[in-house]
Amino acid sequence: MSDEHSHAGTRPADWYENWTEVADSPWQDRPAPDSEHEYSTLTYERDGRIARITFNRPDKGNSITPQTPRDLTHAVERADLDPRVHVILVSGRGKGFCGGYDLGMFAETGFATGDGPDDVTGTMLDPVVNAANHNPWGTWDPMIDYAMMSRCNKGFSSLLHANKPTVAKLHGFAVAGGTDIALFSDQIICADDTKIGYPPTRTWGIPAAGMWAHRLGDARAKRLLFTGDSISGKQAAEWGLAVESCPAEELDERTEALVERIARMPVNQLMMAKLALNSALLAQGVANSGMISTVFDGISRHTREGYAFQLRAATVGFREAVRERDEPYGDYKRAQFDR
Repeated sequence: MSDEHSHAGTRPADWYENWTEVADSPWQDRPAPDSEHEYSTLTYERDGRIARITFNRPDKGNSITPQTPRDLTHAVERADLDPRVHVILVSGRGKGFCGGYDLGMFAETGFATGDGPDDVTGTMLDPVVNAANHNPWGTWDPMIDYAMMSRCNKGFSSLLHANKPTVAKLHGFAVAGGTDIALFSDQIICADDTKIGYPPTRTWGIPAAGMWAHRLGDARAKRLLFTGDSISGKQAAEWGLAVESCPAEELDERTEALVERIARMPVNQLMMAKLALNSALLAQGVANSGMISTVFDGISRHTREGYAFQLRAATVGFREAVRERDEPYGDYKRAQFDR
């Protein structure tokens, strides 16, 4: 029988205590989860009630490798299952959040291969298989392509499907596949001068996540994807894509204020609020949008124009091919709508 003098009503704001801290916690006397795990593309840290997932390939612009979605899925699941975590913050080390897929690897070398067999060797994700499937003179099987790219979507969408709130902190650049990750987050906060967009719609890409219309609405999503233009972080906030933007030097402070405010909420309240709100978002057809967009992303890499871009990248290098793609639009390496 509980002690009438020690029940929750006798303690001020007892509801703000974490699940693991209350007297009758199911986790009473249970140790915290093992924190030891090495990732090839990111780091994971639990800081009090905040799980910090940080992309960690700064010398490569945190570009996406085949391992990135798998690492992200694992890290998000760790945070989601840890009762001590209230909110998940995703960010990137170095000069930007994420520069998209490592297309220097994909477009120039036809998919990098490892030193020996691993858990993807001989599967639909085998890089040798996908290199053969991107041979401009070979036969393209769209379902091999779909199996590969849909796994990337599943990994990135773990941010949307996690039970707990996810926040993406954007700085420098969040472009191409980097936006697939950011737009799956529940909240985006960014620096005013962040470059955000999907330039590959100009050739060799459609946003596989299919989240632009769901986040921005039809007209503004089409404004960006019909041109491949990018917007600044400031305009992202004005358009409602980001919940807040600020000068770059204030981003860390403003982000911490946001996630600490979220983390103050009871975990179960956060979970219920997210699940309730996600029900409306998912009813819009997010899964269907992702499926269709992933198929068209594959097609875009196997059109005459897509093959021309791939062969040009293999001939002169990916950076030069991108320069040739973007210079007619006057925005090579900069945001189109900087203010």
